Amino acid sequence: MDPEYLTDKFFEKYGNVSGTPTHFFSPGRVNLIGEHTDYNGGFVFPCALNYGTHLLIRKIEGDILNLSTLNFTDDKKVQRKGLFVNTAKTWINYPLGVVNEFLKRDTKISGLEFLYYGDVPNGAGLSSSASIEMVTAVALNDSYKTGFSMLELVKMSQKAENEFVGMNCGIMDQFAAGFGKKDNAIFLNCDTLNYENVPLVLDNCSLIITNTGKRRGLTDSKYNERRAECERAVELLQVYKPIRNLSELRIDEIQILDKYISDPVIRKRAKHIISENGRVIEAVKVLKNNNLIRFGELMNLSHDSLKDDYEVTGIELDTLVYEGRKLPGVIGTRMTGAGFGGCTVSIVRKGDVSNFMSELGAVYQKKTGLTPEFYQPEIGDGARKID
Repeated sequence: MDPEYLTDKFFEKYGNVSGTPTHFFSPGRVNLIGEHTDYNGGFVFPCALNYGTHLLIRKIEGDILNLSTLNFTDDKKVQRKGLFVNTAKTWINYPLGVVNEFLKRDTKISGLEFLYYGDVPNGAGLSSSASIEMVTAVALNDSYKTGFSMLELVKMSQKAENEFVGMNCGIMDQFAAGFGKKDNAIFLNCDTLNYENVPLVLDNCSLIITNTGKRRGLTDSKYNERRAECERAVELLQVYKPIRNLSELRIDEIQILDKYISDPVIRKRAKHIISENGRVIEAVKVLKNNNLIRFGELMNLSHDSLKDDYEVTGIELDTLVYEGRKLPGVIGTRMTGAGFGGCTVSIVRKGDVSNFMSELGAVYQKKTGLTPEFYQPEIGDGARKID
């Protein structure tokens, strides 16, 4: 996005061309492997994208917050009289939730003008919400010189989504947006928050993201139901071992599920989390050894588990994955994000990318009636100020 264009739009919206706004950016993310493990204290392997959310922000006199976006037409003007309250489903809940976190920490927020622009497809599962939250957090941190660390901003943004927006998400999305590094993926332990940047060397392959075209709102999906099922599994397994989360169990302990969990649904949920953690650990290891073929196989196994054991895929995602696997040059392909729509992520040999898009697009449209969108992203840096 051209910074001059954004600045022109800001002045068109708010006037006062003598007061220059400050420009910030936060990326979306794609998770390469390790799905639904984050809120179970497990391992994930996301990377930040060059798609994301731009924010131009400027202080003004008074206590009015003006929030506008180039993506929608519903501008909002709210008065700060203490903490904000979520009263309706609206995009401004994401920035207002973050503002609240700063207010709780005694930041003296003045009047502000916000202009957002995002090129992360909304509802596609590439974490547009965390991108909005993190760009707001980084901007407020800079504007008011509050000195919060990136990790604190990540936690504040997650808390905003959990408590203000009402989405009980894990920390992966905000962490990837904050700690992303160009040409690297993040091997993150969501329990300890220890992480490692791992170079993502694709050689003669490309990363392809395919949007199903099916919107899925997380708060309307079965995401919270899955989280409750995992918590129930933990309760049942505490007879075996005093665990806090499913990720405390190793892959070689998976056989104990049959003994301690009689409910087949709860057992399948636990099986996915434990096996998925094992796949992430192996995936990072083989990637470091430049074994992209095995990495792709693990991506495939991850999707199979998400379909059969966690049951979060659906006809759209399954069509893209299983039809995609039939095409030449596909190293691995899987759903990414919460599921029930959204996107797949694939590794495809560069010489086969064009055919992959055209062939898969045609068969997907024939089977579902939907037109997919394909993205060939770059792996970018985390949330930051744009000079």
